[in-house]
Amino acid sequence: MIPITLLAIGIGIFSAFIALALLRLIGIFTNLFFYQRWGTALVSPAGNHLGWLEVIVPMVGGLIVGVMARYGSERIRGHGIPEAIEAILLKGGKIEPRVAILKPISSAISIGSGGPFGAEGPIIMTGGAFGSLIAQLFHLTSIGRRTLLVAGAAAGMSATFASPLAAVLLSVELLLFEWKPRSLIPVALASAAAAATRRYIIGMEPLFPTPPHAAFIGPAGLLGCVLVGILAGALSALLTLAVYAAEDAFVKLPIHWMWWPIIGGFVVGVGGLIFPQALGVGYDTIGSLLQGHVLLTTIAGILLVKSVMWAVSLGSGTSGGVLAPLLMMGGALGGLLSAFLPNEGMGFWPLIAMGAILGGTMRSPLTGVVFAVELTHDINVILPLLLASVVAHGFTVLTLKRSILTEKVARRGYHLSREYSVDPLEILFVREVMRSNIAAIPADTTVADLAKSLHDGQSRRRQQLYPVVDHERKLVGVVPRHELQHLIQQGNGHGFKLLRLNRLLDSGLATSYRFARSVRKP
Repeated sequence: MIPITLLAIGIGIFSAFIALALLRLIGIFTNLFFYQRWGTALVSPAGNHLGWLEVIVPMVGGLIVGVMARYGSERIRGHGIPEAIEAILLKGGKIEPRVAILKPISSAISIGSGGPFGAEGPIIMTGGAFGSLIAQLFHLTSIGRRTLLVAGAAAGMSATFASPLAAVLLSVELLLFEWKPRSLIPVALASAAAAATRRYIIGMEPLFPTPPHAAFIGPAGLLGCVLVGILAGALSALLTLAVYAAEDAFVKLPIHWMWWPIIGGFVVGVGGLIFPQALGVGYDTIGSLLQGHVLLTTIAGILLVKSVMWAVSLGSGTSGGVLAPLLMMGGALGGLLSAFLPNEGMGFWPLIAMGAILGGTMRSPLTGVVFAVELTHDINVILPLLLASVVAHGFTVLTLKRSILTEKVARRGYHLSREYSVDPLEILFVREVMRSNIAAIPADTTVADLAKSLHDGQSRRRQQLYPVVDHERKLVGVVPRHELQHLIQQGNGHGFKLLRLNRLLDSGLATSYRFARSVRKP
């Protein structure tokens, strides 16, 4: 564990510089696409003066991302976290080296051209790819590769949002699939190293500072948190359904998936004309929501225009993250409810709704609570956040089979368990427990020949059920060992062919094994 932990700390420090580089890269492309100038500062695309040409910019960005995905690596499509989950569960923690290069560039182009995404998903995937590459360089086991992959992902999120604890919780709830010292310690120290490095290269201030709120709210306020949780859960379910409905619609198009991001870019461009604040990452808009300086028209624009742009463009397979858009839409929901709920201070309900929508959409309520606190440094809202986030989580558990992050993995044919106490059979693959080296018997074998073969070295493994195969090695039935032994002991069936014996056995037993197509002939 100690060598892996030391590697994880180094990965955490380096991931902080990766996060800084990606943020600067987003700033460069945003300035180039919308203002035709060179600059690394994160600026909002909403202040551009392109007019109707603004529609073309996201389409160009979508075309570039589509070409990069087709001829570079298809793994850069999407928002990163499902791809990290798949690499952990199915590929032994291995990620291709080119993903570490193409993912941040494609995401910077997508977001810089107006894509309504956040930078956290690409940074999580990029940090994870770097951790995986280090693990492969040192020829670590699959457990070591998985640990360093998650360490890089957690470090990337920690450096981006200055949220070291939330990054560890997200890793535990979504990526580690275990709570063991061998993985938790390296991941936690990588996240801490990234957060400490961030203070020197980016700064120490919270990403979204808010006015201080009261340490206690009355019964009316707590009931309001329950209402926020229910509505945030409903919005989470709608957003999840909208993303995958858009993805299903794109699948039905008679064109290659490389061209889908152009269509998504067109929707983004039109939405940007209607509501310019929906373009790009939107950190400034999130900050305004938490300060309570947002008009009702802006709130409506976020809930209606931003959500459609985000769902369609994400469903098109372009590259970008989900956390920042969810924060914006959750803040808009809280801003809308502020007019009806008790006044608990400026920006209180947007903050509560942000945490709740994270807990509901990602099915990670503890991450949602801690993340909201670390983004604002407002420790007094832990109780309201916990209440709203868990209620939202419960709503989506009752209404959806899977979260927005695990649905994509499930659609690729893999079951994903999120519980710690589960049936062991639920988390094991058949290939991990099946016997692959079995003895099969040709159908035209006589009982006399079989009597001799049952006593050789291979059959002493006490195999209890023997597949019977024809001359093409296709299954025609099965014979239990005790039936064969009984027949041999009788001593009157030595000229009896096994195929006839199999037909005389209980047909129900043979029928239950008809799914097997072929087996190895001994």
